[in-house]
Amino acid sequence: GINAEYGGSTTPSRTPGGGTTPGRGPLKSNIKQRSVLRTPGTPSNSDTPGRGTPRRTPSRRPAESLVFKEEVQKHNVHTLVFRSLKRTHDLFLYDQWAALPTPDDLKASRKSYKRQSEYASVKDMDAPVIAKKENVPKTPGNELVEVTTPKNSSTGEKISNALAMANPNNNNKMITLASRRAALPKPQWHAPWKLMRVISGHLGWVRCVDVDHTNDWFVTGSADRTIKIWDLGSGTLKLSLTGHISTVRGVAVSDRHPYLFSCGEDKQVKCWDLEQNKVIRHYHGHLSAVYSLSIHPTLDVLCSVGRDSTCRVWDMRTKSCIHTLTGHTNTVSSVLTQATEPQIITASHDTTMRLWDIVAGKTRATLTNHKKSIRSLVLHPTQYTFASASADNIKQWKCPGGEFIQNLSGHNAILNTLALNQDGVLVSGADNGTIHFWDWKTGYNFQRVQSQVQPGSLDSEAGIFAMKFDKSGSRLITCETDKTIKIYKEDDTALEEPINWKPDLLRKKY
Repeated sequence: GINAEYGGSTTPSRTPGGGTTPGRGPLKSNIKQRSVLRTPGTPSNSDTPGRGTPRRTPSRRPAESLVFKEEVQKHNVHTLVFRSLKRTHDLFLYDQWAALPTPDDLKASRKSYKRQSEYASVKDMDAPVIAKKENVPKTPGNELVEVTTPKNSSTGEKISNALAMANPNNNNKMITLASRRAALPKPQWHAPWKLMRVISGHLGWVRCVDVDHTNDWFVTGSADRTIKIWDLGSGTLKLSLTGHISTVRGVAVSDRHPYLFSCGEDKQVKCWDLEQNKVIRHYHGHLSAVYSLSIHPTLDVLCSVGRDSTCRVWDMRTKSCIHTLTGHTNTVSSVLTQATEPQIITASHDTTMRLWDIVAGKTRATLTNHKKSIRSLVLHPTQYTFASASADNIKQWKCPGGEFIQNLSGHNAILNTLALNQDGVLVSGADNGTIHFWDWKTGYNFQRVQSQVQPGSLDSEAGIFAMKFDKSGSRLITCETDKTIKIYKEDDTALEEPINWKPDLLRKKY
């Protein structure tokens, strides 16, 4: 029995049911019974030493030993929170009122930065010598000295302390070297603009406009799916072109060909022959609505952008797509082309602008300064600059790298369009019908106009969708939500007045 219990015998034994199980099968029930009947604290046979390696059976402890008899002292929530705060205070905030230690190298770096930022003009002059200690002999020549002006007799306050440089030739004359604010340019006076003519004829929103290079007529596209050509002098309708099956979003008149290009929300880009007044070419490729067009001034190239987040470069004659410029992540709303680099500039609702290399078909630079969707771009007719319009700001940029120039803030609305003439008058039009006139050089807002809707229209239909100056820069054509075209001109009877200009000295540098 002992050998069988401790694994000494492997002979089969009979079970009560008549079957045989090898090894220790019939003794397992006896071991379980003995462990159950054993009182706590009594050693079992398996625990006795000297009989080989026993197999331990799990011992069962009484349930009473698992109960903790120690009572937990209860506290209210206020006491617990106070203790937790005190513990945190003792650990981390024992010296919260003490000033942080300032290392010497940090002090030196601060002084170095201050010297560089405030006295850079002094430092870069002809060999200035700064005496750091009194016992160090100063180099003869130009020396930086402190000029203290007398106190004001009425207030008793010291007027100013300025840093000056002594002239070695005449020590009595002092050249003040205190940092002076650069002289800000003054805005040029521009005559105010007034409404000259209102043209009605479209049956839907007027979405786009362009002027012919002869300055005799202009063309508009509308949500009524038509393209209309108007006489610029009299405002009479000369021609209506039909062919689009959805809103016409962009028109462009070529200066070197008798062609008119149009695009719309029907994904189509069309080329119209103005000698035959019919469509002669289609440019297929856009996957969604096409929002803007631009004709290259020197190449036979057409650029179109739209809701498929791409800019497609077309060969006018062969109708083939030269490049598909990808990179924007949202609708591309506006495109510009120019003869110099960057030859293509696009603006998108993803708040970025991209300057493109037309040869490689890749991005030259990406401008991310705007924080809202960009809906319009405009090139300066004579300078190497351009501007972009967004709901947060109007920003001016320098080509070819896209360096930021300045912000034009104050037109707090959704800006849909920009226009610029040769006199430096920048005009911005918004969704709420407001038109702001700016001086390009200084960013001075010299006039604000609220567009009036035509009789029978709602006040909410006073929106500006597109604007364009004529070739002389003396007429401004606006396309509006009330289905009208308005023409503005300068007031010839206005007299020049002094400009009440208060520049913002703390202009943002981004």
